[in-house]
Amino acid sequence: MKRRVATACVCLLGSCAIVHEQEPATLGSLERKMVVVERDAAVEASRAAAIQAYRKFLEAAPQDRSRPEAMRRLGDLEIERAQDQAAAGSGAKEYRDAVKTYEDLLRTYPAHPGNDRVLYQMSHAYDQTGDLARSLATLDRLVAEYPQSVYRDEAEFRRGEVLFTLRRYPEAEKAYSVVLQKGDVVATDMQIEITTSMAVERPGEEKKKSSAFYERALYMHGWSLFKQARLEEALVSFSAVLDRKLIGRDNGAALEDLPGLTRAERELTEDTFRVVSLSLANLQGADTIPKYFSTPARREYEFRVYQQLGELYFRQDRVADGANTFNAFARRYPTHLQSPPMQSRVIQAYQQAGFTALALEAKKEFVLRYGVESEFHRVNGELAYQRVSPYVKTHAEELARHYHAVAQKNKKSEDYQEAARWYRVYIASFPTDPRASAMNFLLAECLFEDKGFAAAAAEYERTAYDYPRHEKTADAGYAALLAYTQQEKQAKGEELRVVRGRAVESALRFAEANPGDARAAGVLTNAAEKLYANNDPNSAVIMARRVLAIQPPPAPELRRTAWTVVAHVEFQQSAFDRSERGYREALALTPKNSSTRAALTERLAASVYKQGEQARAAGQMRAAADHFLRVGSVAPDSLIRANGQYDGAAALIALKDWNAAARVLEGFRRDYPKHPLQAEVPGKLAVCYVESGQVLKAAAEYEALSATKKDIAFSRDALWQAADLYEKAGQESSAAAAYERYVRQNPRPLEPAIEARYRLAEISRKQGRLKQRQAWSRELVEAEQRGGNERTDRTRYLGSLSALVMAEPLEDVYRSVRLVEPLKKNLKRKKDGLQQALQAYTVAANYGVAEAATTATYRTAELYNDFGKALLDSQRPKGLSKDELEQYNVMLEEQAYPFEEKAIELHEINARRVRGGVYDDWVKKSFTSLGKLRPVRYAKVEKDEGVINALH
Repeated sequence: MKRRVATACVCLLGSCAIVHEQEPATLGSLERKMVVVERDAAVEASRAAAIQAYRKFLEAAPQDRSRPEAMRRLGDLEIERAQDQAAAGSGAKEYRDAVKTYEDLLRTYPAHPGNDRVLYQMSHAYDQTGDLARSLATLDRLVAEYPQSVYRDEAEFRRGEVLFTLRRYPEAEKAYSVVLQKGDVVATDMQIEITTSMAVERPGEEKKKSSAFYERALYMHGWSLFKQARLEEALVSFSAVLDRKLIGRDNGAALEDLPGLTRAERELTEDTFRVVSLSLANLQGADTIPKYFSTPARREYEFRVYQQLGELYFRQDRVADGANTFNAFARRYPTHLQSPPMQSRVIQAYQQAGFTALALEAKKEFVLRYGVESEFHRVNGELAYQRVSPYVKTHAEELARHYHAVAQKNKKSEDYQEAARWYRVYIASFPTDPRASAMNFLLAECLFEDKGFAAAAAEYERTAYDYPRHEKTADAGYAALLAYTQQEKQAKGEELRVVRGRAVESALRFAEANPGDARAAGVLTNAAEKLYANNDPNSAVIMARRVLAIQPPPAPELRRTAWTVVAHVEFQQSAFDRSERGYREALALTPKNSSTRAALTERLAASVYKQGEQARAAGQMRAAADHFLRVGSVAPDSLIRANGQYDGAAALIALKDWNAAARVLEGFRRDYPKHPLQAEVPGKLAVCYVESGQVLKAAAEYEALSATKKDIAFSRDALWQAADLYEKAGQESSAAAAYERYVRQNPRPLEPAIEARYRLAEISRKQGRLKQRQAWSRELVEAEQRGGNERTDRTRYLGSLSALVMAEPLEDVYRSVRLVEPLKKNLKRKKDGLQQALQAYTVAANYGVAEAATTATYRTAELYNDFGKALLDSQRPKGLSKDELEQYNVMLEEQAYPFEEKAIELHEINARRVRGGVYDDWVKKSFTSLGKLRPVRYAKVEKDEGVINALH
């Protein structure tokens, strides 16, 4: 009997009906439904007897150990009787009796091990009597006091149902979440993550049987969230429900035809889709779907989510939103087999709503997305394409004819272009269709009407020559020629040449395809000329020579055309001597006032010029020069005469005929002052002048080059060349001006800028401009010492020499001071002068350049020696007694001695440099001075090495 009660409850829960989204089913609502049960009189009599027996037992044995179990069984029997009575339309009293029995049991035996079942049954009784508050309280007590009870899952689920019925949605959500934490009754192959309080199923995890209420709890968990307007979270639960029902069994059929679903499961699925659609509609519509339904497993049924949402919009007369939803799927998954039907649904919806423009756009999208060149076709193959190709064909033709008709009415180019677009799509998609040639002819007509003559010509030709012969073959071929004629009227220059070439090819095709047509004769007249224009020189020259061989000779203008073609081909094949003859013949047949004479003359000049290039390539420079210069006599007004004159000069330069080359270049400069090659003339003239000994002219050319060239390095080098040449020619002022401009314009690279300053200092020295020499030397040293990584041995060498130059006037100032009265003042002046001179020589010595170091060392030593002597030779104070004078002299000797010793020390530094291989004039002078200062020790020369690092 107990087994029957429990089973009945589970069955009731498992068969909950699916209701509309406005009123989801709960356990209570289902249990209150009328259930027809056949009465079994024998069972009812037996149950009544048992109830009576249990009651008598309880009255007779108040202390019996079996009393708790008897009370529980009594309550269970009363529940069963109440259920039977409920089926007959009554039973409330029986439920209250059961409740009283259970309450007595719980009160009397609060620790009885079966009390969790008692609470479970009692909550059910409360629920059946409509006392939801007490039912909920009882369930709360069950889950709180018996967390490990076998009734825990059902109790939590029933709590959720009661709470949901009472519209206490947050609490219902939590109750359902507890059930979900227990997991499903079977292993799943998907990942479900509902809320942070819920369990997560991972791919491939095996789960033991846990909760029979999982699926209904999952569904109602979503509803609880939905009722709280937590739509995004609700979608997680609902999508998990759909996973369970659809993954692995969705074959794309209609929802009601899916295999493996019971009626209840199908209704649950449909209802879930409805609430999912409502949720999505209240969020961001189709934009929300990828967040929840685009995982690999869910893509199996993702199209249904879009489909259901779109249909919801259509039912709500939100046509645009519905269409956008279907389009969203089709655009997101263009190769999906469900995309064409969904796109067709959009077209249907637009047409039903009378949205003609939108329907047209949808048809365009359909044709492009599922046409023959589409990704859909490539991915899904021919069978899938064959299912959609009839729609593609119909839509493409409808689009083409619609826009063509509109264009013929309003004459707007954009409509013609749109019509042409869809004609092309039709032709490309169905090239072997019987109507393809007719559609191609209509395409050409459409293009011609829109004045797109080039495209029209191509399509007329395609209609005439790319299909089996049909009724429009000849007309289409001739229409192509008419299109080329119209195109030639609009074309100019190179475009005109190209158009004519295409026209000739089309004309030849027309003549070959329609030999008996009266219009064919005129086509061949210009074939030779236009074959050449169509880049078929061999065929062109053959045709041209056939024209020249005709007897009697054709009209002069035709022979002129033929000779021109022959000459063009010979020129193209580098037979420039023969092309020269051809152009002469063509010119002889050309009237003097003809507009074609200038072009032929230019080609003649080019033939002569090219012969010069050939001679130059063969190393025959004299012949090359003659050909280049002959251009001017053959075609005096030719545009390339200037090039011939310039290249002739270049050939003369190669022959080292400097004077002749210079004359030609001078003539070029005079005759073509605005020619682009003028920029190259100064450089070549400079070479000619240098080689012919005209240095000043060469310098002037280099100077001009430096001012005109945009290349900084080239300009810098040219200016240096100019300065150097001026200097070599003895034009020191011009050289100095050029060097100074070089320094100001090119402070970098460092080395040539330092060199230029040095030369400026030297020029100043030669001109006796000592202040300028000092200024340039000072600027040189400052720039060199700021040079950083650009400093070289050469810059240091020049820096050291310039440092010596800077020291010279300081030494002169020092030596100009005499130690006379007022002695104290002059002594200070002389000491200051000494210190400044020593510092200047220290700068020179610190460069480490041997020549400067030996010089600075010697000059420094001599300064110390001179200062000591100056002290000894200084004027004596007046009024000293003999003893005072003697004492004063002794004092001077003591003060002078260290300076003499310092001088000896420095000269010895120079002397030791001999050991390092340095023995210049300054070292020699140091030996001479040492011989005077210490004659005994320096009777022979000692060699050593060293560099002054600091002078004190």
